[in-house]
Amino acid sequence: MTFRASILTLYPEMFPGNLAMSMSGRALERGDWSLTANNIRDYATDKHRSVDDTPAGGGAGMVLRPDILGKAIDDVTEDEDMRPRLLMSPRGKPFTQAKARELADGPGVIIVCGRFEGVDERVIEGRQLEEVSIGDYILSGGEVAAHVVLDSIVRLLPGVMGNKESGESESFENGLLEHPHYTRPVEFEGQEVPSILKSGNHKLIDQWRLEMSEKITQERRPDLWKDYLENSRG
Repeated sequence: MTFRASILTLYPEMFPGNLAMSMSGRALERGDWSLTANNIRDYATDKHRSVDDTPAGGGAGMVLRPDILGKAIDDVTEDEDMRPRLLMSPRGKPFTQAKARELADGPGVIIVCGRFEGVDERVIEGRQLEEVSIGDYILSGGEVAAHVVLDSIVRLLPGVMGNKESGESESFENGLLEHPHYTRPVEFEGQEVPSILKSGNHKLIDQWRLEMSEKITQERRPDLWKDYLENSRG
């Protein structure tokens, strides 16, 4: 089964963009996943191809119209289409590694890239869009966020990463940030690779890596550390 991604955007030329590079690009060429970028403006009905209108009740900016976006979503949704529908939105739930794995295990995803002040709430509810955020900041549109989400998903698809363990030992996979990494040369600018990593004792190396992950998580992400401790006790 090929993972299928359908993007709804006002700027389809932004895709595949960086997704055509490196692992995701090679996987796209192999057919491990597919990507289509659909222009929301194609569903406009006036000669100006308008897709937005002023906010009801007044206020700044414009709002993406529900009738136009609704038609665009319906057009890319096939019969018995089980793909989740995401709306990239700063008010959405934070996107996590766990969510990336959940989506990677599915048939694909439909992603709506928000623009303007927002999207009419009626199409969010009527088309059951799941609002997702990649961080507590504002972007010009959802396209960059969609790239982030797809990149994190595609690399988890079977066969995309050369070493399966690479994905399983990364930050967030076990609730912790990743441990420090070292490679050759053994000495660099007066600093050496930690001796334990040269010991060949994999049990001690694993223990050192876990301790370092815990230390870094406690220092940098107390929120993750708190959750990790609670899950460890549970």
